[in-house]
Amino acid sequence: MNSDFTHKFTTLKLLFKVGILGLLLLIPACFVISSITGKILAVAGIALIIPGLVYFYVLTILHWKARYKGTHSDLWGVLLLIETSGWFKLFYLFRHILPDMSSKGRYSND
Repeated sequence: MNSDFTHKFTTLKLLFKVGILGLLLLIPACFVISSITGKILAVAGIALIIPGLVYFYVLTILHWKARYKGTHSDLWGVLLLIETSGWFKLFYLFRHILPDMSSKGRYSND
């Protein structure tokens, strides 16, 4: 694993766990949304999910800038920045970030 990204990957894992906690808070909030308790649970759940999503977005761009070795870097940079649905970033997560986290494929130390 690239030592430059070790801390970033650890932070991403931590924020993922916090996001799961946020999702767990949103489940009961859906059933009691009309009460003040439901609203507090919903806001707390969303507040726990957002940092992980933002960090993942930023990590995708940082990882691409540090690792890309191709000839179309401007195209990939534009796609990562302007594509707003998140589908491309999820593809990048499974194709590049997760293999880099586990040192597999093109990111192995061999």
